[in-house]
Amino acid sequence: MPTAYELMSDQELEQEITRLEAEAEHLRSLGLKLDMARGKPSPEQTALSHPMLDVLSSSTEMDDQGVAVDNYGAPDGLPSARALAAQILGVDPKNVIVNGSSSLNLMHDLVCNAYTHGIGGNKPWSQQGKVKFLCPAPGYDRHFKVTAHYGIENIPVPMLEDGPDMAVVKRLVENDPAVKGIWCVPKYANPTGVTYSDDVVRKFAALTPAAPDFRIFWDNAYVVHTFEGEGDHLLNIFDALAEAGKSDLVYEFGSTAKVTFPSSGIAFVTASSADMAEIRAAFSVMRVSPEKVSQLAHVRFLKDLDGIKAHMEKHAQIVRPRFELVQEKLHAGLDGLDCATWSNPHGGYFVSFDGPKGSAKAIVGLAAELGVKLTPAGATWPYGRDPEDTNIRIAPTYPSLEDLGAALDVFVVAVKLVSARLAKAERDGQQG
Repeated sequence: MPTAYELMSDQELEQEITRLEAEAEHLRSLGLKLDMARGKPSPEQTALSHPMLDVLSSSTEMDDQGVAVDNYGAPDGLPSARALAAQILGVDPKNVIVNGSSSLNLMHDLVCNAYTHGIGGNKPWSQQGKVKFLCPAPGYDRHFKVTAHYGIENIPVPMLEDGPDMAVVKRLVENDPAVKGIWCVPKYANPTGVTYSDDVVRKFAALTPAAPDFRIFWDNAYVVHTFEGEGDHLLNIFDALAEAGKSDLVYEFGSTAKVTFPSSGIAFVTASSADMAEIRAAFSVMRVSPEKVSQLAHVRFLKDLDGIKAHMEKHAQIVRPRFELVQEKLHAGLDGLDCATWSNPHGGYFVSFDGPKGSAKAIVGLAAELGVKLTPAGATWPYGRDPEDTNIRIAPTYPSLEDLGAALDVFVVAVKLVSARLAKAERDGQQG
């Protein structure tokens, strides 16, 4: 469908570009310095967890079900922390390790271990020649950087309305033994906000990989990050595996990075019993034991899954108006122009925006000139290469509502002006 700018007469288009350039010049004169580059909690959100700092004191008994909190030991994490993580993920605490504050760190370590030591008794990936990893795109840039760091070839897979294109996933996974894994954010995916349908989850569980050392990296980062009520339903991947009679296929990750404090939360991983035995062996070389004081504080503060849900409702009261403002501003500014589409998620941290073909880098660049920093165009694709140059990740959580509104006004003007200029360039090219 042509954009409204493409349907304008030459004179109308010239006038509209002139008007938009004047509007952009006014915004430039304001000297704005606004940042929507990363999905960070706002100061109001992190303040919700400040009371956790008062939970422990010098008089707190440093014991958790017979485990010394203030000493070495418990390499899998405190029993109470493992139980809390298991509630979040809906799995057996026996198959959970709580270690460190970053789930991305755990993912990196497991990619590294597979690369240097192998999975399930198979050769290390580094000794198998070309190794590939599937990357649903648009997706999470930091995932893609982990595998790229080890020289693993990242293969983009289209994201659909209910999750990755499983026809493509199945073809690649079941026919190419060089495909060793896939990155997944199954609930409120980064950046599309999509929650995988039951059908998609079951298709993942039913995969019969050509590679015996293939693993699904199931990063359930936003499992409790809903804007209202219970939020989207996500079928438990391990329940789907049991239905399919499969095992040793999934590493699932989670953390409290955006529940309590980014970089100071607790992170966890779960997998099959056999995979967990291998993970424990690898971690025993990497770590003496986890940092357990923070684990105890988290358990005392959050208590259980009901406590987490109550805490996340407080987050939702702060986050929901920001996402509502994104929808309001984008609809008010861009409806009827047919130059953009965007997601309307029920949870998570991002809105995925697509402009005209060849527009994303120009929009991000113009927004930066006008004082608004966005995630770099292309970041949501492996190697930063968006083949159509259309996708932009909007991260609305960190700015205040006032700053967010101002940033979105800039963004809308940038989208309009770039779209109009593209229409003119295409017309000039045709006439030339």
